[in-house]
Amino acid sequence: MPSVHLADRGVVRVSGEDAKSFLDNLITCDLDRVSPHAARLGALLTPQGKILFDFLVFQAPEEIGGAYYLDVLKVFAPDLAKRLGFYKLRAKVAIEDLSESLAVVAGWDAPRPEDEAGFVVEDPRLPDLGWRAIVAAQDAEEFGRDPAETYLAHRIALGVPEGGRDFLFGDAFPHEALMDQLNGVDFDKGCYVGQEVVSRMQHRGTARTRIVPAVYEGGFAADVGVEVTAGGKALGQTGTGAEGRGLVMVRLDRAADAMQAGETIRAGGIPVRLEKPAWIRFPFPGEAGLSS
Repeated sequence: MPSVHLADRGVVRVSGEDAKSFLDNLITCDLDRVSPHAARLGALLTPQGKILFDFLVFQAPEEIGGAYYLDVLKVFAPDLAKRLGFYKLRAKVAIEDLSESLAVVAGWDAPRPEDEAGFVVEDPRLPDLGWRAIVAAQDAEEFGRDPAETYLAHRIALGVPEGGRDFLFGDAFPHEALMDQLNGVDFDKGCYVGQEVVSRMQHRGTARTRIVPAVYEGGFAADVGVEVTAGGKALGQTGTGAEGRGLVMVRLDRAADAMQAGETIRAGGIPVRLEKPAWIRFPFPGEAGLSS
C-alpha cells in the first residue's frame, strides 16, 4: 500500500468569483468536469498549441471558497503563477504560489485517505495510478511514507508521461504527451489558448510523434534525453526510466518501419521493446497499417 510525498510538486491556487471562467478560457480541460470530488489533467499552451505547463486541477469545496488548485512541477510553479497573471486583466481572481505551505501526496493499491487529510481524489489520468491529494506541508510525511523512486517506477510502468521530465515544456503538443489519451484535453469545450491547433491535430489525425512505453533489455534504463535509433536512423529520444522500463518519444511511423524491417530499436544504445498499454487508443508500432 505505497504512498509517496511528491516533494518535486508544487501548488498554485486560483481563487475569486471569476476563477472558473478565467481558467476555462485558458486551459485544455473543461472546468465543468472538475469538482471537489473529481480532478482533471490540464495544460496551459502557447498560441501555437505547445505545452507550457501541465498540471492536475483540483477544486476546494464551496464551503471553503471553491478555489482551484493546480498541482504542477514545483520548480515551474512560480512561472505558472506569473504566466496566469499575464492573462488576468480585469478578471476578479487571485493567483498564488502556495508550494511552501501545501504539498502533494500520491498513493495506490489501497483505499484513498479520508478527505479530512486534504483535497483527496482519484488520479484523473488513469485509475491504476491510484489517488492524489493536496495536504498541508507539515502533514506530507505522515501521508507519504515511501521513497519518491517508488512512485516514479509506478508511473513509468503504467506508461504515463509528465511534463518537464518526459518532454520539454514549450516543445511538445498535447497529443505527443498523450494528454488526449489521459483525459487532459476536452475537445467539446469552448476556446482556450492553442485550441485551434490541438483541434486540427485531433480531427486530421496528424500526431505522428508520441511518447510510448519501452522495456529495456537487461533491466537497465537509459538516461533522459538520449537518442532512440534503429538501423542508424533517429526515431526520437528518451524520457524517464526506472526498473528496466522507460518512456520514449518517437516517430510512430519510423518505429513501425524499423520493426517491419526487423531492425532493433535502441535507446542510448540499449535494445528496447515498445509496449502498448491497454489504455492507449491510437495505432501502435507493430500493428497493421502503421507505416510511413
